[in-house]
Amino acid sequence: MRTLRSHAGRLALLAVVVLLAAAVYAVVVPERAGAGSDDGGDWAGTWYAAPVGAEPGGDSARTVRNVLHTSLGGSRARVTVSNLFGHTPLDLRHTTLATVADPARTMRTLTFRGLARVSVPAGGEVVSDPLAFEVPASGDLYVSVYAAGPVTWHPGAQQTSFVAPGDVDRAADPGVFAQVTSAWRYVTALDVQGPGAAAGSVVVFGDSITEGVGSTPGADRRWTDVLAGRLRGPHAALDPGDGSAPRAVLNAGIGGNALLARFAGPSGVERFQRDALSRAGVRTVVVELGINDLLGGERDAGALLAGMRELVRVGHARGVRVLGTTLSPCGGVRGCTGSVQRVRGSVNSAIRGGGVYDGVVDIDRVLRDPYAPRSLWGPYDSGDRLHPSDAGYLAMGRGVD
Repeated sequence: MRTLRSHAGRLALLAVVVLLAAAVYAVVVPERAGAGSDDGGDWAGTWYAAPVGAEPGGDSARTVRNVLHTSLGGSRARVTVSNLFGHTPLDLRHTTLATVADPARTMRTLTFRGLARVSVPAGGEVVSDPLAFEVPASGDLYVSVYAAGPVTWHPGAQQTSFVAPGDVDRAADPGVFAQVTSAWRYVTALDVQGPGAAAGSVVVFGDSITEGVGSTPGADRRWTDVLAGRLRGPHAALDPGDGSAPRAVLNAGIGGNALLARFAGPSGVERFQRDALSRAGVRTVVVELGINDLLGGERDAGALLAGMRELVRVGHARGVRVLGTTLSPCGGVRGCTGSVQRVRGSVNSAIRGGGVYDGVVDIDRVLRDPYAPRSLWGPYDSGDRLHPSDAGYLAMGRGVD
């Protein structure tokens, strides 16, 4: 059994890791897409993809047409292009923005400090100049990037995008793009200005369950999509009672990600500043992390709870409310042993009891089989005993108060 002193030591280490992660991010990013206003009012994120790593062998000159599904509409837009995981500069040659519904009419060139072509330093990112553009709420956009050099990507998009050789980012004909891909490349954020931006955004910060693994690809049936739809409704979730509920939802999920361990990309503790607190207009973060730590060998409930509380502490220092989910059922999953279930139960009891997060989204109770509560309920199971189906994600999104 670990001592209280060892728990305190791990908590101190977590605090140091969070501070170091914030410091490194501040050094390598030349400009950040913050919430501050220019002459057009507040900015809020409408779409986000957490960068995961560098695509192997992805440095040839080509055009990537990323398909982005928005949550909040607006009248001006800006796009972030990342070279976070590159070890050499990215030659960003040309970038366009268009609606999927009418690319020929809406296609616009994005500029970066007035230039269409820029070099993005290794470890950095660039934010496009604000562009007058009618961004639809719950609509699909093309962000097409013609570039050469290292590729920072998010491989588990649950969305179909397109790739073509050469400079075709201005092509309106979708037939030009013969190659399909399930990854997002280069683009990590889309922010908007407009009437709903002042209310800010919710960042859902999690693993493959937040990423939407198990949902129908390209159908936008993640639980974050369901939540975004509810926030646009007349009785919005997360409304404190004064009508000030955020209207945008940003998905900061990474498949395989863990709270404490580096299983896929940086750990949740390490990336919290970048992928949650640095998002434009963030007001609330919902943390859905921890089950991968348990499946990967972590057996210390105290360490997990300390990590969760550290995220809350850092969020509060930025004036952000931090909600959290319980750990989802895993019965039948390889590695979900009796000891895992016992620790999962202890963590969930502590979360439900208060003193961890500012509020609780109890996905364990939403998803579990009423007759076998350590396992996913059959209709909510995508087939692997861990990731929800479309119906399960619908129930999760509806379970946010």
